[in-house]
Amino acid sequence: MAAPSVMLPLGTRAAPFSLPDTDGRMVSLSDFADSPLLVMFICNHCPYVKHVQSELVRVGRDYGDRGVGMVAISSNDPEQYPEDGPDRMREEKQRIGYPFPYLFDATQDVAAAYQAACTPDFFLFDRAGLLVYRGQLDDSRPGSGGPVTGRDLRAALDAVVAGRPVPAVQQPSLGCSIKWRRGRGPSEIS
Repeated sequence: MAAPSVMLPLGTRAAPFSLPDTDGRMVSLSDFADSPLLVMFICNHCPYVKHVQSELVRVGRDYGDRGVGMVAISSNDPEQYPEDGPDRMREEKQRIGYPFPYLFDATQDVAAAYQAACTPDFFLFDRAGLLVYRGQLDDSRPGSGGPVTGRDLRAALDAVVAGRPVPAVQQPSLGCSIKWRRGRGPSEIS
């Protein structure tokens, strides 16, 4: 069953993180100081993520070249979903060609801090580190027959790059729920 994003309040400050990428290099929020930052919660096995993978690559290339920092984070419990663990993430990043760091949130603390609820779940922060967009990539869904355009996220990214306000009316993302370890969830911030 599909889960919608929580829709964290606009203006929320980006939560700090320091997580390993698929090569073992630590990537931190501070690496993106003074630039817009797109934080994406994704995973390997989710059909909603698989549906948009090619567009995520295009978004990464198009906006990385325009000064937007980007990270993808997998927070799923790898004991329940081994295909979402670090070794498989490394393979997936190479296979798909993600042009941004793909980070592993082993404790799930980062997902909880961002109140990530589903995969994919998108959070766009402006240069000041304040949330300006949280919502869907576009309105396509697996099996819908609609094209994957990235329309909603791209409009928000275009506004941030141009220094314009992002419209406050935003549609929640929809996808597979984050696979929390027992006793964890988005309301628990460690």
